[in-house]
Amino acid sequence: MTPGGAPTELGTLSVKTLLRRFAIPAIIAMTASSLYNMIDSAFLGHIPGTGGLAIAGVTICFPLMNISTALGTLVGVGASTMISVLLGQKNYASANRVLANELTLNVVISLLFTLFTLLFMDPVLRLFGASETVLPYARDYMTVIAIGNVFTHLYFGLNSVIRAEGNPNLAMKLTLFTVTSNAVLDYLFIYPLGMGIRGAALATVLCQLLAVIYVMKYFFNPEKLLHFTKEKPFRLDWRIAKDSLAIGMGPFLMNLASCLIVILINKQLGKYGSDQAIAAYGIVNRISFLFVMVTMGFNQGMQPIAGYNYGARLYSRVRQVYLRTAMWATVVMCFGFVVSVFMPSLVAGIFTSSPELRDMSAHGLRTMNIVFPIVGFQMVTTNLFQCLGMVGKSIFLSLSRQLLFLLPCIYFLPEILGGSVDGVWYSFPISDTVAAVITGILAIGLLRKLGALRDGDSPASLGSTIQ
Repeated sequence: MTPGGAPTELGTLSVKTLLRRFAIPAIIAMTASSLYNMIDSAFLGHIPGTGGLAIAGVTICFPLMNISTALGTLVGVGASTMISVLLGQKNYASANRVLANELTLNVVISLLFTLFTLLFMDPVLRLFGASETVLPYARDYMTVIAIGNVFTHLYFGLNSVIRAEGNPNLAMKLTLFTVTSNAVLDYLFIYPLGMGIRGAALATVLCQLLAVIYVMKYFFNPEKLLHFTKEKPFRLDWRIAKDSLAIGMGPFLMNLASCLIVILINKQLGKYGSDQAIAAYGIVNRISFLFVMVTMGFNQGMQPIAGYNYGARLYSRVRQVYLRTAMWATVVMCFGFVVSVFMPSLVAGIFTSSPELRDMSAHGLRTMNIVFPIVGFQMVTTNLFQCLGMVGKSIFLSLSRQLLFLLPCIYFLPEILGGSVDGVWYSFPISDTVAAVITGILAIGLLRKLGALRDGDSPASLGSTIQ
């Protein structure tokens, strides 16, 4: 560290060492984060008589929760990316202004989301596929989540900045704390206190509130590299906000597209199947999400390294960290493939005591993740374009798999297959394959450009928006 606290090691230590140092805490944090919904579902799924309906209720809430995540990502990812680049440029004052902007934007956006959700709860949940049987469960869960939404936004947004600052271990510890406390509170609220699905939501909100209190205290410490300044600490700079939102637009649109996809999935499963089919998708999604989150952990480990070295014009190191991250992401998704194809009933049984729901979930898991090995590098490549500020390509890759390929498949395949829910499950491997081909073409072009640049050259030829 320099006297000013700049993480200059990001530009000097070996890429292998840095990725290990940043990715491992991020992987642990992201894996732990994915356990939120898994723990909720594992507890809810074993409630006698109503477990399947409770899981279906939470699954119906996925689109709203994805919208909330998308809005948080719009602010948080853009801000953390800008901060990484600014630290590489040793522009600490601007980095602090970006931090203040992130806090203010997150509060404003999260409160607007909460207001909208509470005002239009029932019609939105019905639009998302809730039957009259499932609606009460979805309403109970989402009402609590919406009220505590501001804490969720602040926690995830500021936690990503802690990683960008160069303190991945603290970000990991905070996530582990929230997951551990969530599991304890889940059991307490759902079983001894008999709060059911509302207890699961309340446990999530309370543990994130505790984490936010600590994070706010952390960033009010003037001795930290990044901190809230005393003079107008929460002033909104629209120029910074515009740049941050532009960088975060790719992952925002990806999450928004995920929302549309989940809505259509729920509707198609309800149309060609039943509430049990929706619950099965909820289980399959949670299991798959675990491997996706590990890959996202590698992405988060790559982000500050790629961003800093890009800002410092060390392009060879950017190329190195991308290739190494893509390799490990592929290994993770291959493991996910093995679990999904060869032991689906075993893992599905963790979430339900119903043989019918377990078998339905196992079939969906096996079918949905049959091409998992090619998904990892696609996620890493999309993240690299975002890290380098290549907004157009990041947005295109973010949306191509979901809107251009997956959405039409989900809509038409069930009917083509004679009204079978298998049309929904087969949509995933088909869209993943096509999207991977397109991603590979763009990745080759980017690697060639990075290879042609010498360290210290102007980044203009890469087409980045961050200068």
